[in-house]
Amino acid sequence: MKSSKKLNTKVVTRIGKSITYIEEHLHEKLMLNDIAEKAHFSPFHFHRLFSIVTKETLNNFITRKRIEKAASFLLHKKELTITEISDRVGFTSLSSFSRAFKKFYGMSPVEFRESSPHKFSKISKEESKNGQMITLFEQYICNVNNSLNWLKMNAITEVKIIPEVQLAYISHQGKMDLIGNVYNRLMQWAFPKGLMQQENLRMITIYHDSPKITDPNNLRMSACMTLNREVKTEGEVNLRTLPDTKCVVSRLGIAPMEFQEAWEANFVWMSEKGFKRADQDPFGIYYNNPQEHPEGKCIVDLCIPIE
Repeated sequence: MKSSKKLNTKVVTRIGKSITYIEEHLHEKLMLNDIAEKAHFSPFHFHRLFSIVTKETLNNFITRKRIEKAASFLLHKKELTITEISDRVGFTSLSSFSRAFKKFYGMSPVEFRESSPHKFSKISKEESKNGQMITLFEQYICNVNNSLNWLKMNAITEVKIIPEVQLAYISHQGKMDLIGNVYNRLMQWAFPKGLMQQENLRMITIYHDSPKITDPNNLRMSACMTLNREVKTEGEVNLRTLPDTKCVVSRLGIAPMEFQEAWEANFVWMSEKGFKRADQDPFGIYYNNPQEHPEGKCIVDLCIPIE
């Protein structure tokens, strides 16, 4: 997560806690006082600091997250009605949901669902000459069978339970290729504590937003490392628990430029096998340092939580 130079890391971390709370409670009524309390700020100071850190007002952030969550449901959960989706993302009425959705994407939820020609399309927005928002669907998986064949040749894919794990993490907001800098900061924190010498140490990236839906500059991820003992955190480092999670898991050895194809193939496999994606965020578990691999490849498990 990018922060203003005027803010110290403790402030950014506390704002990060409030963001996690918002994302986990989108289906509920979110009140300023409750959110500010999670960050240990007064409502007045929280509202100001939140805008500085996220470059969005609190209300705009909550609305965007709800709309993007709804877009994901419209694409991936065809069994849900528009009314059910509206309820699940926290809107108080179908009419308020439809108005907010049309303002964001330039079309109604029904039109959005019908206009997406393929459930693996990438969504992008652009402004027309008259200032109206236009939503574009870019289909970037041309052939499902090709994706399945690619995954079969490059991965071992199975459904299994990922056991609960304790994590230290730093939040990142922005383009995906910048998360390496966040991991560097996490390791700089971990080295003096002896945490880089832990047995079975793993790095885990949790993806809180979909690059198919969210603007690249607004993407939220968590750069995490596993912990086998209790630690005290400071600065921008936080703690969280990744619970037991049933997942579609693909073990791959891939170059960085193959990650998008790998993730998309994994989602295709999930869909074609009849599994439904759960509400939890997908994550990747890393088993090596690609700089030490002779071909510069990452050994990684790509994990999609399923119902």
